[in-house]
This record gives sequence, structure tokens and C-alpha cells, in this order.
Amino acid sequence: MSKINIQPLGENVLIEPAKSDTKTASGIVLPDSNGEKPQEGLVIAIGGDKKIKVKAGQKVIYSKYSGNEIKVGEKEYLLVKNEDILAIVK
Repeated sequence: MSKINIQPLGENVLIEPAKSDTKTASGIVLPDSNGEKPQEGLVIAIGGDKKIKVKAGQKVIYSKYSGNEIKVGEKEYLLVKNEDILAIVK
């Protein structure tokens, strides 16, 4: 987990999306334009609202087309609302 200078406000959660697979199990290479967005990611930072049930460092599953994409340097992040987080991956 890297240090980032973004602090979400309210019920927002900052997530680093997991990288999507570029190769299938049989070895077929998929192009970046396959259209599938990852729905799993790592929580980087959370807002101050008491309704948030996740913590930084947890893997989560979130709604497919939720959030706002943010690019900081070379890394891409997703800023989603707490209600768009569907599950914690254990």
C-alpha cells in the first residue's frame, strides 16, 4: 500500500482497482479494450463518516460502473460512495 495525499470526504472511499487479467487460463492474450472493468480493489483511504464499514488495506468488491476515476502520477484510483461497496473479500 503506497502513501497518497488524497483524503476522501464524507461517505467516499478511495480504492485502487485490481488489475484485470490480460491472459485467459488457456493462454489467449486479451487486449486492453476488452471492455471489462475490474470490480475488485484495495481500499486506500476512507472518509470520516461513521457509516463506512471498511478500513484501509481491505480488499472489496464494488458496483461495476460506480465511482469517479482519478489518476495520480502513473496510478489510477477510483473514488466511490460507501453504498457502492458490495462486499469485503476475506
